[in-house]
Amino acid sequence: MPHDLSVSTGTKTSAKVKRLSIPRVQSTTDNELQSQMSQSGSTPLQPLSLYCLSFRSDLEQSAIPSTVQTRLLDLFQQIQKEFELVCMENITLQEKVDGLSEKLDKECHSSGERYLLPNDNADYTEKSQFKQKGTSLPVSSQKVKASNKLKAQTSKIVSSFKNPVVACSMQRQYSGHKDGIWEISIGRLGQPIIATASADHTARVIATDSGRCLLQYIGHNGSVNSVKFHPTIDLALTSSGDCTAHVWQAAVNWDISKQQETSDDISLDRTSMTATNDDQDEPPTLRTPVRELLGHTGAVMAADWLPGAEQIVTASWDRTANLYDAETGEIIHTLCGHDQELTYVSTHHAQRLCVTSSCDTTFRLWDFREPIHSVSVFQGHTEAVTSAVFTREDKIVSGSDDRSIKVWELRNIRSPLATIRSDSAANRLAVSSTGIIAIPHDNRQIRLFDLCGQRLARLPRTSRQGHRRMVCSVAWSEEPGAECNLYSCGFDRLVLGWSIVPIKET
Repeated sequence: MPHDLSVSTGTKTSAKVKRLSIPRVQSTTDNELQSQMSQSGSTPLQPLSLYCLSFRSDLEQSAIPSTVQTRLLDLFQQIQKEFELVCMENITLQEKVDGLSEKLDKECHSSGERYLLPNDNADYTEKSQFKQKGTSLPVSSQKVKASNKLKAQTSKIVSSFKNPVVACSMQRQYSGHKDGIWEISIGRLGQPIIATASADHTARVIATDSGRCLLQYIGHNGSVNSVKFHPTIDLALTSSGDCTAHVWQAAVNWDISKQQETSDDISLDRTSMTATNDDQDEPPTLRTPVRELLGHTGAVMAADWLPGAEQIVTASWDRTANLYDAETGEIIHTLCGHDQELTYVSTHHAQRLCVTSSCDTTFRLWDFREPIHSVSVFQGHTEAVTSAVFTREDKIVSGSDDRSIKVWELRNIRSPLATIRSDSAANRLAVSSTGIIAIPHDNRQIRLFDLCGQRLARLPRTSRQGHRRMVCSVAWSEEPGAECNLYSCGFDRLVLGWSIVPIKET
């Protein structure tokens, strides 16, 4: 089962800060201090003046000589002033950290290999030219050229944010699960539904327009780690920590849903942008699968349909992937070769191909188009590969815990076409039919890039918009005219619907 992290966000700073680096505040009242601490998100404290009055009262009733009382009060007042100064310094420091974090996020996130820093093993033009000539750059020349190149790269990155390429806004919020949500899947065209796989041992089918849970599958005995709809009929495929994968009937009764919506007089508040099903009646439940896929000895992390949906591929923590007959549930072939646990499996939209991701820092391309299966190993990451998916342009995009996302040519396993650097591990990403990569991160953010590695946008993350814990998975909807065309889920137990609209250049 994917690791559950209590994700900390923001810029890491040293616990010890030189006080001389921050201007001291001469004086402040208790009310001002309380107000500023509240605005900065700090926990309000009891005014120190109250403690001072209480302490003075206790002293007056004690037998301590007056001279000693005066000295004690003076010391206590000095402590009060020092405490106020420390609080104000912390507030000022936090504001500076927030400002630097935002600036760093805008200016220093590389996009594409042409923006990599020198210590990222990038082959710069100057370096490659001198390699071909068999000479080396002088140290001073290297520094000047690297400095000029870095300035040019920074200006390019900054200029790309002055004119946003896409407009992003959160439109819907769906809730109901009792634990984190590992994956989200989009229904077939014409069906306004999504499916969610959760650590609460259930999978849900949810209506996107109303937010109502239409069906709840409770047949697994462990965390449900993935969910995929059948491409043509009302079936769903789930994988679980109970070492099995299930095929189950995902047909829903739309008439009952509409009747419930009318009786409950549901009205979606567009201001709050929330469609919740927390208070609804218990949704219809399903416990018995149509087919149970056995054979793994470890948690099954993901499962997907091959084109035609006659066969199913699973990926497990037992370091193997299994190819099943969808009709009989029998194992056709066991795919071996990974050295560590598998994390994900994804299939091609048209050809009998699949990619399996693993904690061994690689992902493998399996070709089932010939009787003798072939395999290609892609190496390029330094930590676990969390997902690898196909694009419509016959490329592969891989994400990793090493905080990088790479775009690969399907027929070139030696080097990536583009590399995207980030500040947080990437989870189960998705690529739209138009070539936009949506990347969910451990630090609660979702970023959009194109296949060339150029950053397009970062989805909003405020108190009212965005996830509050790590984002586990994203999925694109290709439904024409739909209110939301991107959905995300995370360990805050929420599914968010986003509107991603390209901005036309004028």
